[in-house]
Amino acid sequence: METSSSQNGSIMWFFRDKGFDDKSIHEMFKKCKRLEGVNRDRASENWAYLRTIGIQDRKIPSIVSKCPKILALGLYEKIVPMVQCLATLGTKPSEVASAITKFPHILSHSVEEKLCPLLAFFQALGVPEKQLGKVILVNPRLISYSIESKLTQIVDFLASLGLTREGMIGKVLLKHPFIMGYSVDKRLRPTSEFLRLIGLREQDFQKVAINFPEVFCRDANKILRPNVAYLRRSGFEDGQIAALVTGYPPILIKSIKNSLEPRIRFLVEVMRRDISEVVNYPDFFRHGLKRTLESRQKLLEQKKIECSLSEMLDCNPKKFFLKFNLTERSI
Repeated sequence: METSSSQNGSIMWFFRDKGFDDKSIHEMFKKCKRLEGVNRDRASENWAYLRTIGIQDRKIPSIVSKCPKILALGLYEKIVPMVQCLATLGTKPSEVASAITKFPHILSHSVEEKLCPLLAFFQALGVPEKQLGKVILVNPRLISYSIESKLTQIVDFLASLGLTREGMIGKVLLKHPFIMGYSVDKRLRPTSEFLRLIGLREQDFQKVAINFPEVFCRDANKILRPNVAYLRRSGFEDGQIAALVTGYPPILIKSIKNSLEPRIRFLVEVMRRDISEVVNYPDFFRHGLKRTLESRQKLLEQKKIECSLSEMLDCNPKKFFLKFNLTERSI
C-alpha cells in the first residue's frame, strides 16, 4: 500500500513538472486507472520516446491528456512495435507523428491483433499494399473500429450502391478514409436516399462515390437539401440538378453564399449565358471566380471570341492562350 501511494505521489509530481494542473491530472486518473501504478521512470521514458519520433514538445501534453494510458504502456512491448510498423506504411517520418497526434490511442492497440488484420481487410477490398499507409495514417481512428460489427457494415453499404467491381471500394477508401467512421443508418443511408430522391441512378452513385465520397458523409437535411433548394430557385430542373451532382458532386456541399451564388450570378449577368450551359459542363463550379472565370471572360470579350464553357475552361492557362491565339500581354 505504501509503495502504491509512493508511486501515485511520484507520478503526480511528474505531471506537475510537465505543467499539468490538478484538474487535468484528476481527469487523466479518471480516464486511466493504471496510472496509479505507474512509476515516474516509465512515464519519463515513454514521454521522451514520443519526442524522438518527431512529435513536438508542445503537442505531447495534449496527446497524453487524450490518452494517458500511453504513459502506462510497456515501451518496448507495445509502443515501439506499433511505431515501427506504422513507419513501414508511411513515406515520410512526419506521417507517423501526425497520426499519433491525431489519435494517440493508436499506440495502445496491438500490432498483431488489430493493425495486421485491419491492413489485410483493406487489401482484400482492393487498396494497393503501397497505399495502405494513406488510409491508416490519414485516419488512424480506423484501428479502433471492429472489422466485424463496423467496417464490414460500411463495405456492405457501399456494395449496395453498386460498387461491386474489384477494387472499387478500395478506391473510395483511398479517396476519403473517414467514410469508414460514419454510421450507415444515421448518416450514409439517409444521404444516399436523398440523392436517390433528387434523381441519381445506380451508375450515378458509383461516380459520386468514387470521385467525391465526402458527399455521402454530409447531413442531407442540414447541408445537401439547402443547396438543392437553391439550385431549384436558380431555375434548374430536377433532371438538370441530378446531372450537376453527378458531374460535380461538391456542388451539394459548397457554400451557397461564397461559391454557388457568385458563380451563377457571373454566368448569367456577366457572361450572359443560360444556366443550362453548366449542366453540360458542371466543372464550371470548380474554377476560381476571379483567377479563372473573370480573367478568361475578359480576354474573350476583348477579342470578341465566342465558345462553349468547356472550350473556355477545360484547359490549363498555357493551352488556353494557345487555343485562342492569345498572349499573356492581353491580360
